[in-house]
Amino acid sequence: MFIETKKSMQWGEETLTLETGKVARQADGSVIATLGETSVMANVTFAKHQKPGQDFFPLTVHYNEKYYAAGKIPGGFFKREARPTEKETLTHA
Repeated sequence: MFIETKKSMQWGEETLTLETGKVARQADGSVIATLGETSVMANVTFAKHQKPGQDFFPLTVHYNEKYYAAGKIPGGFFKREARPTEKETLTHA
């Protein structure tokens, strides 16, 4: 039912891999980009029909840094992801 696609190419000294159709199947579009040991997932959802009177395109971007993904675990279990960092707060605003 879902078509999984994976493409790779050489990017400098690293390999860039783009994968789609594997995760976030409820989103209208989802891509996992991997360059070396770093992976980023981007998802897109949209309304099928424009709202009446809407004359602009609202765009929202959420930026979250997860310390456990980088192997950094400051403090105990509950402290490590308790609140966003200053960078996340400034980027998200």
